[in-house]
Amino acid sequence: MKAIVSTKEKYAQEAVPALEKLCGTTNPLAVPRLERIVVHVGIGRFTKEKAAVEEVIAGVRAITGQKPVTTKARKSIAGFKIREGQDIGVMATLRGQRMWDFLDRLIVTALPRVRDFQGITTSSVDTHGNLNIGIREHTVFPEIVPEKAVKIFGLQVTVKTTARTKEEGEMLFRALGVPLQKDDDK
Repeated sequence: MKAIVSTKEKYAQEAVPALEKLCGTTNPLAVPRLERIVVHVGIGRFTKEKAAVEEVIAGVRAITGQKPVTTKARKSIAGFKIREGQDIGVMATLRGQRMWDFLDRLIVTALPRVRDFQGITTSSVDTHGNLNIGIREHTVFPEIVPEKAVKIFGLQVTVKTTARTKEEGEMLFRALGVPLQKDDDK
């Protein structure tokens, strides 16, 4: 029986040597690596409902394993009925072991549970090598019991890397096992 290898071990054992060859460097510290993962939920439609905001905070806490912070509006926008200083989002920044554990759960359990999942498009990797994933329903995470979830909300996951280009970022994510779609035009 094959032992389950975590994403962190896969990065150290497989990805670093492969990325050294692809990037043309001999220094393992020069290859791209993950810096942090930010999980963000906009609570604009729930601002009037205190119970819904508390459920969003509890959901993000369960998904990330740490207490999230609320983000406040920097300026007032009348068209969106937002006032300066109003709570408009909930976010958690993951670093270290929590970041690697979250990435494991995202790749292995959450993304395969997304309906009609065909892989993450390569356009989700920006020009600086960071990955941005939008998830429509938070119930795809195994920590959330769908029957008990009263409010369904979407979230944004941003994986920040030290990659300098989009190509380096794509190579890093493919080496980590992130299910990126194949480019047909290349």
